[in-house]
Amino acid sequence: MAGESRPLGRVPAEGLFVAGALAQYVGASLAVLLFAVVPASGVAWLRVLAAAGALAAWRRPWETRWSGRALGLAAGFGIVLAAMNLTFYLAIDRLPLGTAVAIEFCGPIAVATLGSRTRRDAAALGLAVLGVLLLADVHLAGAPLGVGLALAAGGFWALYIVLGHRLAMEPGLRPRDGLAAGMGIGALAFAPFLVASAGPAFAAPWRLGACLLVGLLSSVVPYGLDQLAMTRLPRARFALLLSILPATAAIVGAVVLGQLPGPAELAGIGLVVAASAMRSHTPQP
Repeated sequence: MAGESRPLGRVPAEGLFVAGALAQYVGASLAVLLFAVVPASGVAWLRVLAAAGALAAWRRPWETRWSGRALGLAAGFGIVLAAMNLTFYLAIDRLPLGTAVAIEFCGPIAVATLGSRTRRDAAALGLAVLGVLLLADVHLAGAPLGVGLALAAGGFWALYIVLGHRLAMEPGLRPRDGLAAGMGIGALAFAPFLVASAGPAFAAPWRLGACLLVGLLSSVVPYGLDQLAMTRLPRARFALLLSILPATAAIVGAVVLGQLPGPAELAGIGLVVAASAMRSHTPQP
């Protein structure tokens, strides 16, 4: 591993983060293109399944001694993670990628606000809500379900942050074992409901390969690069970099999918980016 990571060690930490963000949203754009032949729910499930397989092979969570509490946390975390992916993919099937990501961002901003209760974070949440209202006003007439699904994805993202933090603090667990186990549990939990919608992916090898590639690009690659970046960046700096994600999604959506945002959408995405950059980034107990 040390030999493999040495070339990446020469890349600035900010560059690793940006590369991870690009991989994540290129994967999402590829998913949108696949929706023409595989339903969004099926692509979402295969994404979770592919990521679960890759992480399980890497971390081997079955070698960990799990307490009942830790296993319960991992199960809840994984189900929330799978639900977040599902609602997000259903949202980007109806909304432009940048718009859906900006609306979804209300989740982590709300968690930061509730965790600190400072005026700065309250103002950041107000800016984010204003941006989301602006985006919703553009799309409510044509895609009200898409707006609702993006908001639901934001809610699951907030739960993901809370449960992920508790899982990471659980004594006796190796780092990232909770993610590997949770991803696998989430894939199994949603299989009875989503495996049928994934059926068209098995009709052609290229479809299945593309769906699995979505999982690697959207989950495994950005996760691995983020882990490297976090070890070399102060927490506040890393949290600040997260604010560029809605803008990155909008740029990738425009380039790959031709989803050019209008003035109102640009303003809404800009408000969410400003809100994320504005929120405080000091660690909370």
